[in-house]
Amino acid sequence: MALSQETVDYVANLSRIALSPEELKKLSRQLEAVLEHIDRLNELDTADIPPTSHILPLQNVVRPDVPTASLPVDKALANAPDRRGAFFGVPKVIE
Repeated sequence: MALSQETVDYVANLSRIALSPEELKKLSRQLEAVLEHIDRLNELDTADIPPTSHILPLQNVVRPDVPTASLPVDKALANAPDRRGAFFGVPKVIE
């Protein structure tokens, strides 16, 4: 699939990258190779393949949510640069 120079310039602008003319030519070839690969993948028959979120048969691997005692306020604020009572002091951001 051939890409126009305007399309490559547009993609580079969206990516917020400044490229020299040589780099734009290289990017154009690379993008064309990616699009050709996608075209080849679109030729495959995937009708009998179920959608998956991952190629491995993984289940949720997080630990169970068990309530525990929280960190004491004094310990949590021990290294705070600005402490205001039982809270972290932060600069005002809304006027």
